[in-house]
Order: sequence, then structure tokens, then C-alpha cells
Amino acid sequence: MIEQLLAHEVLDIYNKKDSDYIFIDVREPQEWAEGTIPNIKKISLGDIENHLDELDKSKKYIMVCRVGGRSNKACSIMEEYGFKDVSNFQGGMLAWNDSDFPTEITE
Repeated sequence: MIEQLLAHEVLDIYNKKDSDYIFIDVREPQEWAEGTIPNIKKISLGDIENHLDELDKSKKYIMVCRVGGRSNKACSIMEEYGFKDVSNFQGGMLAWNDSDFPTEITE
């Protein structure tokens, strides 16, 4: 069962700046250009399997997309590859933006 986190929970974890947590935005590059959570890793869902060998399985991952569907799929893929601590941001960037949490625009 993949843990589902709500916007305020994700913000609390993000604000702690705990290096054990890694946030990954799995949306597409054109969506990143609309705004992302500042300073998070960006790997589109379709490319996630090609980057898993670059990720540390001992870290805790919070997966982000627009509303939570693609990020939940990314969590499932990561679990299949042996990642133990993967959580989904339920509500995704829509919930983040609705809460007026900080964003950055990236190229």
C-alpha cells in the first residue's frame, strides 16, 4: 500500500529540508515550465525506469505530478524495483498551487 500524503503534509516535510527525503516531479517538461516545487528533481514518468539506477534506495521519496495519478504509478514502479519508502503526493501540483505554497518556474 502506497502512502498518500496531502498538501500540508508534503509542505511540512519539504520545509524540514531533511536530506533523507527526495522529491521527484514526474510530469512532462511543458508542465514543469508552468511551475514546480522549488529545487526538486524532475524525471518524467515515461523516463523514470531509465533513472532508477541513479537513485539511492535508502532515501525516502515523495512523488509529485499534477493531481496524483502519474505519481502514484511512479511509486508502484519504484516499489517493483525495490524502493522501500516511496510516498505519493495526493492532489499534486493542483493542491500545492491551491494552497499558495512556493513554486518556481524552470526552463
